[in-house]
Amino acid sequence: MARLILDISMSLDGFIAGPNRTVEEPLGKGGERLHEWIVGLASWRERHGRSGGERNADDEVVRETLDTAGAVLMGRRMFSGGEGRWEDDPVADGWWGDDPPFGVPVFVLTHHPRETVAKQGGTSFIFVTEGLETALAQAREAAGDKDVSVAGGANVVQQCLNAGLLDQMQIHLVPAFLGEGVRLFDQLGDRLRDVEVERAIHSPAVTHIRYRLPK
Repeated sequence: MARLILDISMSLDGFIAGPNRTVEEPLGKGGERLHEWIVGLASWRERHGRSGGERNADDEVVRETLDTAGAVLMGRRMFSGGEGRWEDDPVADGWWGDDPPFGVPVFVLTHHPRETVAKQGGTSFIFVTEGLETALAQAREAAGDKDVSVAGGANVVQQCLNAGLLDQMQIHLVPAFLGEGVRLFDQLGDRLRDVEVERAIHSPAVTHIRYRLPK
């Protein structure tokens, strides 16, 4: 069965997005600082249809994650930032345009039904209204012998953690403080007390810490 993997950037004070998220600033005020380390890497640039880029330890970590993902799971807010009816959502087609960087089926948790949207490059968005377990089952079937990657947002990640569904978690710890915003590990109690560190890779821009979660 396909593993469920979390791979996400986080500030040193525990935020995965800044405050006051808007259409113009989907990561909130200062949130783009969490991803500055990745945008110059060769693996990231390739996935976004660009050439060049750095090839280093950070690049190897990102490439590994991209190559092992056979499907993606995300929440509605991660997909578009909206919550209500699709016709009222200013970003109803998603943040990524006609050629999203995923290249695999993406399963979006939502309360509002919608037909599957097929994009270029092998990405399709499947909208699931029956809850997390159903979305994960569909994603695992689509992933085959590869992993299912949880893209976010925080609420979906917390649901996965509280349900004991995550197999592995990789945090890209960015040496920056946001001060406020969206916390990743809120309302989890002692859920993460027994996680085990599998590896830690440090570079000047970010530290990659991979954990195994006990079942």
